Amino acid sequence: MFEIVFLGTSASAPSVERNLTSTLVIHQGQRFLIDCAEGTQQQLLRSGLGFRRLSTVLLTHGHLDHILGLGGLVSTFGRWDVAPALRIYGGGWPLERVKDLLLGVVLRGPEISMPLDFVEISPGVVIEGGDFEIAAFPVTHRGPGCFGFTFREKSKRPFLVEEAERLGIPPGPERRRLVEGETITLADGTIVRPEQVLGEPVPGTKLVYVGDASRVDDLVEEARDADALVVEATYLSAEAWLAKKFGHITAAQAATLAREAGVKQLFLNHISRRYFGEEILEEARTIFPNTVLPNDLDQFQIARKL
Repeated sequence: MFEIVFLGTSASAPSVERNLTSTLVIHQGQRFLIDCAEGTQQQLLRSGLGFRRLSTVLLTHGHLDHILGLGGLVSTFGRWDVAPALRIYGGGWPLERVKDLLLGVVLRGPEISMPLDFVEISPGVVIEGGDFEIAAFPVTHRGPGCFGFTFREKSKRPFLVEEAERLGIPPGPERRRLVEGETITLADGTIVRPEQVLGEPVPGTKLVYVGDASRVDDLVEEARDADALVVEATYLSAEAWLAKKFGHITAAQAATLAREAGVKQLFLNHISRRYFGEEILEEARTIFPNTVLPNDLDQFQIARKL
């Protein structure tokens, strides 16, 4: 299961109701900040989550409305000694802009010091934990180095208790060793292999996050069968020409992507201040009914839907 917290949901500039885009994804206590817009640190405090255990930032791209908050965040972290280090993942061009901001301005003088680790990413797995992984995939937008991220729990094979009891395997370390993939020998000499007591693999939860995008046809396979898809919906179809001009998509395009990819639930993000949320939501739901338009600080749990 993943938790997702929408810290900011506005596009390009903040509105009274919506801060600029940044999102927090949590998995078993580990926290991953996706983009860091101006005002993100205040949103973290308002959410009640604060700064603890926040040491990883994932950048979807390098536009200023997605990275400017890193200056304030690093300044606070450095002054308060909040985290021992901060690791920032992104494409080449976004990282260059962030380095200019952080190394050229925020950390330039002696007042603040903080270790930073810049990790340039390419398509594929970028972070791997014990039972989950984060993979990056290319996204078409304005400028190079744009990526989306797939958060995926690894498949698990359920332990067949009844079969274990039939084979005479006592509760305890023998069963644990079988779950870990080890063949065991019982006291009577019977050899038991893991496949005898493990069921078919059950896929884990899949959460796909897309930042700004100018097309969706190249995202269908990346979003395929996701339990949740987060994607921008900056414009309405009535102003599709504006979306095309500025390298964005409409609510209808986002909903079409969700439908064609067979996702379970769609979350719309990066909403232009020119619209009321109800307009965006109505357009998307005519195509994909299970659509949510989060407000700032809304939190959701994403679990596998069989």
